[in-house]
Amino acid sequence: MSEATATSGNTALDTKIKTDQIVVNMGPQHPSTHGVLRLMLTLDGETVVDAEVVLGYLHRGFEKLCEEGTYTQNISLTDRLDYFNSMNNNWAYVKAVEMIMGIEVPERAEYLRVIMSELQRLVSHLACTGFYVSDIGAMHTPLLYAFRQREEILDLFEMACGARMTCNYFRIGGVSKDVPDGWIARLKAFLDQLPSKIDELEGLLTGNEILVARSKGVGVMTSEMAINYSITGPCLRATGVQFDLRKDVPYSVYPRLSFNVPTLRNGDVMDRFLLRILEMRECVKIIKQAIEQLPEGEVRTPVPLNLRPPIGEALSRIEGPKGEMGYYVVSDGSIAPYRVHQRPPCFINLGIARELFIGTKVADVVAILASLDPIMGEVDR
Repeated sequence: MSEATATSGNTALDTKIKTDQIVVNMGPQHPSTHGVLRLMLTLDGETVVDAEVVLGYLHRGFEKLCEEGTYTQNISLTDRLDYFNSMNNNWAYVKAVEMIMGIEVPERAEYLRVIMSELQRLVSHLACTGFYVSDIGAMHTPLLYAFRQREEILDLFEMACGARMTCNYFRIGGVSKDVPDGWIARLKAFLDQLPSKIDELEGLLTGNEILVARSKGVGVMTSEMAINYSITGPCLRATGVQFDLRKDVPYSVYPRLSFNVPTLRNGDVMDRFLLRILEMRECVKIIKQAIEQLPEGEVRTPVPLNLRPPIGEALSRIEGPKGEMGYYVVSDGSIAPYRVHQRPPCFINLGIARELFIGTKVADVVAILASLDPIMGEVDR
């Protein structure tokens, strides 16, 4: 055999078959996208080599609408951003207006705000964890376990303000009304049995071999990546960065309450969910302390219905369930804000999705997306 023939033969043997890349649309109605989100995945086989996150299907002009409504009317608009987090959305907005006006909130109202905020954090984390187990292919039993406790919290919200999800409970200067008779007793009874239910939910996560295999080492986010993308909340703390506005930039009565800020190190899907479990345990501690310290007194500083804040601006920041939530409000002295802008943690946390998707399998995309916990009402706003 000649040298040319041998070389030609070796080349033929070394040639690898390459598949064509294809683009797959996941959404905008995929059942695991947590809202109206579209992902355009470029695949080599089942491996994601590129991804584009397409937003805007739910856009409704929240920030522009705020320029037309009065300061009080706009509170109800904030409910509909992250609809699993209406209490905290209310709080961040009214806090900004209170900063412009220099309003001092009654002490009892501050404690009620903390209680409602932490109950809302529980609602958000319970829903996120339950949906995740369902998203990756489990039966709906874990989801129903999580929703069992969520429904009890929504019952408490309904007792306090008449609504379950779009609560519209916070007001400029305090809260809309005091909690009714029997509310605190019912809350205490709920908190007494909640830790065992959280244990049960954690067991479903860590005790299932398939779930662990689908979660551990998947969608790894380093602390450097998280900081560069301005990630906050559980997604940041799962990378080992201990940053929480309740501790680092304290507000309301949080400095009077003793609680830990849990962190984990791996930054993968599993750690992002285990961290939410740890945070739920801290929520129980915070609420119990707030109940013990809850003073008597007024729950609202009187302000005019059509108030006119002085010309000025303010930026409020609070620790929401999904990360740092901010509201920038500008007053021109009229009954409506000149400008309202929200810092939406869901939108910002979604910014890292493409980097986490690349190199994973299609099935992993659903798990990674669920761990970022985007709510599209806040992303598109």
